[in-house]
Amino acid sequence: MPLRRILGLSAAVSGRLCRGFSSSASRPAWAMIHPLARLAESTAPRASLRFAEPPCLSHLIIPAHLADPPSRDPRSEDVTIIYGGVLKTSSGDGLLLLAFMDISGTAPIVATHGGTQERKLTGVDLDVDMRRFVCNPLSGQMFRLPDIDGTKKTEWFSEMGILTQSERPDRPPDRYAVAVLSEDRDGQEGRFVMRRFLSQTGEWEKLTARCWPWPAGWLWWVDVSWGVVSSDPFSDQPDLRFIELPTGSVTEPVEGWEDQRVQSRYRHMGVSEGRLRYAEVSREKPFMLSSFALDDDDSGWTLEHRVALSRVFAL
Repeated sequence: MPLRRILGLSAAVSGRLCRGFSSSASRPAWAMIHPLARLAESTAPRASLRFAEPPCLSHLIIPAHLADPPSRDPRSEDVTIIYGGVLKTSSGDGLLLLAFMDISGTAPIVATHGGTQERKLTGVDLDVDMRRFVCNPLSGQMFRLPDIDGTKKTEWFSEMGILTQSERPDRPPDRYAVAVLSEDRDGQEGRFVMRRFLSQTGEWEKLTARCWPWPAGWLWWVDVSWGVVSSDPFSDQPDLRFIELPTGSVTEPVEGWEDQRVQSRYRHMGVSEGRLRYAEVSREKPFMLSSFALDDDDSGWTLEHRVALSRVFAL
C-alpha cells in the first residue's frame, strides 16, 4: 500500500485524524502490512509501524489503551475471550481501516486460591461487539469511529471501504469517507442502503443507493463469484454501478465461510498500475492462469494474459 501522500494530510481531515505527520526522507514508499494488528501493553500515545522492506511483512503495533478495550467487572461472570484487531482495508494513499472484535463469554468463578480466581467457561456470545478505527500508520494516529446505528453489534457490516479525496490533484487528501453497502432490510426488496462516515461531519449517515449503469473510479465492493459494485461515498445521493465478471467466470453464489476461503485461493481482484484487474486459476490441469483488466470505458474486461501453470512449473 502506498504511504507517501498521507504524510501531509490536510487540515480538513486533521480535526479528527490530526496532522503532525513525519516528513522524514527515509519514509517508505510502500509497505506490506500484516493483517493482524498487534496489541502492546504500553502507555504510548500513538501506534507504531514496525517497518520491514517488502516482500517482508511490516507490523502495526497498537498500545492496548488506544484500542478501546472492553471493561468488565472482575467479579462478573462475563469475561473477554478474545479482543483483537484486523486490518480490513486501506485507502489509495495509505490510511488504514481497522476492525476490533470483542468475543466474550460466560465463565463463573468456581474456586479461589489465594488471590487467584479459577473460572469455568460455560458459554460463548457469538453476537460479538465491533469497534472500528482509522489509523495513519506513519504518524501512529488513530481515530475511533462512532458505533454504526448506535450499537456495537455490527459484525455483519464486514465489507467496508475507505476513500480519500483532495481538492487539488496529486496533493494530500482533504477528507476521507468510510462506507459500507447493504441490502435495505426495512424497505423494498432489491434496494440498497449505504452507511457512510465522513471526516467532515464525524457522524454515520444512512443513504438510499440507486442503481445506474457503470462509470469508474469510486469505492468498490468485490464478489469474486459474480462481479463488482462501486459507488461514490461522498455523494449525498449515491448511485450503484455494477459490472459482471468476464464471460465464463460467473459462478453460483458462495455462501459458507469455508467455501469462500477455498474460492479465494483461485480468484483475486485488485488495483495494479491504476487499473482494476481480475485473475483466476482453473482448478483442473493444465491449471490455466488468466488475467483480465477493466476496459478504459468500464464496459467490460480485456484478457491480458493466459498461461498454463503446468508448463511454467516444468521449466
